[in-house]
Amino acid sequence: MSMPGYWSSQLKTSLKYFFLMLCTCGFVLGGAQINSQPAITQVISSSIGQLALVKAAEPTASGTQLRINGRLVPGDWQKRRNLVGISDGAIATQLGVDLRSTGNPKQQPVAWFQGANQGLLELPAWHYDHNRYVDIEPLIRQHGWQVTPQGTVLDLKLPQSNIAALRQGRQPWGDRLVLDLSNATAWQMSPAANRITVTVDAAMAKAAIAQFKLTSTPGIKNLNITSSNQRTTLTISVADHLHANIWSLSQPHRLIIDIRPDALKPKEILWADGLQFQQRYINLARQRFPVYTITLAPQNPQFSLLPLGAFPNKASGIKPPADLAAQEETIALINGGFFNRNNQLPLGALRANNRWISGPILGRGAIAWNDQGEVIVDRLTLSTSVTANNQTFAVDTLNSGYVKAGIGHYTDAWGPTYTTLVDNEIVVTIQNGKVTQKRTLGTAGQNTLPIPAGGYLLTFRAFSSAATAFTVGADITLNQQPLPNTFEQFPHILGAGPLLISNSKIVLNAQQEGFSNNFITGRAPRSVLGLTPKGDIKLVAIQDRVGGRGPNLRETAQILQKLGCNTALNLDGGSSSSLYLGGRLTNRHPQTAARINNGLGIFVTPTPLANHP
Repeated sequence: MSMPGYWSSQLKTSLKYFFLMLCTCGFVLGGAQINSQPAITQVISSSIGQLALVKAAEPTASGTQLRINGRLVPGDWQKRRNLVGISDGAIATQLGVDLRSTGNPKQQPVAWFQGANQGLLELPAWHYDHNRYVDIEPLIRQHGWQVTPQGTVLDLKLPQSNIAALRQGRQPWGDRLVLDLSNATAWQMSPAANRITVTVDAAMAKAAIAQFKLTSTPGIKNLNITSSNQRTTLTISVADHLHANIWSLSQPHRLIIDIRPDALKPKEILWADGLQFQQRYINLARQRFPVYTITLAPQNPQFSLLPLGAFPNKASGIKPPADLAAQEETIALINGGFFNRNNQLPLGALRANNRWISGPILGRGAIAWNDQGEVIVDRLTLSTSVTANNQTFAVDTLNSGYVKAGIGHYTDAWGPTYTTLVDNEIVVTIQNGKVTQKRTLGTAGQNTLPIPAGGYLLTFRAFSSAATAFTVGADITLNQQPLPNTFEQFPHILGAGPLLISNSKIVLNAQQEGFSNNFITGRAPRSVLGLTPKGDIKLVAIQDRVGGRGPNLRETAQILQKLGCNTALNLDGGSSSSLYLGGRLTNRHPQTAARINNGLGIFVTPTPLANHP
């Protein structure tokens, strides 16, 4: 099976000058006229098409913060030839602008306080670095914004707005709250367990607050309103499994908050040529699941997919997925494999550029790929043995937080030091193929040893009989082989599991991969990586079903089949399930996303035709 490739050997350091989609419109800003321009293995081979890129013109001003009516918030922006754009993620999360479906990455239709009979605003869009920017001139012109770049901050002053009244109504599907506004204004929404917080850049007089009396319903339990400094916050306590769909209208200006179990608004956005985002419901019998998907299509531009750790020089540690994406400057990211949340250590395979950061455990499913676009998905083990004084022993794990009686292997990819994980470990230091030191240690966590650069440690846990062969000065031979051995040829590997689909059939066998019964039968949000017969790669996040919890593993596999995948690998899920695109999490609010140890990042890589510094 062949398809154009996604990946290039160039890393993210070469990404600064990738493709720029130029707008060719003229508009008025600040009073001035501005002009701008196998059975369980799938192997996919590729032929990489060339994309003629030119060095993108440098912006005349740019930054990572917005000041909206005096309030400083994160948000990427840039000015080029006096054209001002804000990243699509920031304009949606910080201003409440609703990004609508589009099949053209150079045009982004939006809805923001439009009249019921008005068409959508079309915002020209372009790409630079890891962002997609939308031209805000139509919003400036229609709503009277004042926009001023101030250093690295873009200052936005929106016309002052007031909330004249708050109204409540019942609908067949749930509850509706309506805010009557004097002007269009920015708003943000922050969900949590049984609570939805909506903040509006508009003042609400004490009399109007006092006048509103909530009628308690099965959906809305309580509503608290606070207002100060031209901002009003509504904290809405809701029943289980209810969400908010927020939208706006003009003539007159209104902000509508619908509280309902099925609040997801289906949309499909071609974010870049060859990269599409989609959110929609997938039905299984009578169950409806909100599904968020990023699809890498077999066409230009040329993408790079790289495994990412939370910290570049060590295997341990966790951080918010959005922070990891920002750190690595990815276009998109999905959380990756499992880890121990208590000690923040990895529990599965992670290999980047032929360097094992962490080894596989329990024969679990993994994906591997190379820079030519070949991909395999299979259950993976790492067969390792070590020989000392003519005695050979199996090595159980590599750079892993998974511990068992036997031998653990730790390289400098683990970090500069190793701290004991269980009591009474015997730790042997090997450098230049010889034992240089041997120590018997006590209580777990009380001893930290250096890992020599280019060398490694062997830790013996409840296996002192084997340790006797490792005398100081002894010659050591280490042999390591991935199984299936086809994994050896791939520089990038990420393990998770269980394997869900192979050759279009559900091959779920979570017991074989060492997962507990609770994990197998549990219902939770899921992250999945899928492949389609024509070569698309799908990064998928599945949230809680309408009126209930997320899918179990078999339901997850069935959803991926409905997405057209003939191969699928389950990734870490639950609160870790996170799908990031263009500066924001698409499937959940950042406050509800747990920190993660590793992930998969998507980059756009320029061809050699681009001019790099």
